[in-house]
Amino acid sequence: MTAADLIATLTRQVADFPSPGIQFKDLTPVFADPRGLAAVTDEIAAIVSGADLIAGIDARGFLLGGAVAARLGKGVLAIRKGGKLPPPVRTEHYQLEYGTASLELPRDGVELTGRSVVIVDDVLATGGTLLAAHRLLEHAGAHVTTAAVVIELAALGGRDLIAPLPVHSVKVF
Repeated sequence: MTAADLIATLTRQVADFPSPGIQFKDLTPVFADPRGLAAVTDEIAAIVSGADLIAGIDARGFLLGGAVAARLGKGVLAIRKGGKLPPPVRTEHYQLEYGTASLELPRDGVELTGRSVVIVDDVLATGGTLLAAHRLLEHAGAHVTTAAVVIELAALGGRDLIAPLPVHSVKVF
C-alpha cells in the first residue's frame, strides 16, 4: 500500500471542526499507525534529502519534522505558535481559514543565515501557515528550498498563495 493510500485509509474526517463548515482531516491515526508513520516519513524524507535543516510547524509538523530529520541525520527546528517561546523571538502574523495566528522562532541559539531549510507540516489548506513559516525563516536569513506536507486540500488554493515556493504533498484531497 502506498503512503497516499495509507493516508486516505487512516485519516479521520471530522465535520464542523474547529468551526462550522470546516471539514477537518485528523492525521492522528496516520501518525499512530507504524506503517502510516513510516510510509509518510519515507516519502517526505526522499523529497527533502538535500536540506541542511528540517523545520516542523507547531504542532503536528513537529512529529513529522522530527521523524524526517532523524531519518536523514539532520537537525530539526520547531517553528512555534505565538507565545510559546521565551524572548527574544522573531514573529510572523498570518490569517487562517478560521481566524488569525502567529508563528515564532528564537532570535538566539540557532544560526539560520545561509542554511538550506525545508518546511514540513501536516496540512496545506489556505497556505497562511506555510507562507508565515517561509517568511519567518527567510527573515532569519535561511534559504527555504521547498515545503512538504502530508495532505493538501487543493480546493482551498494554498499552493497558489505560497508560490513560487515548491510544495510536495503526499496526498491531495
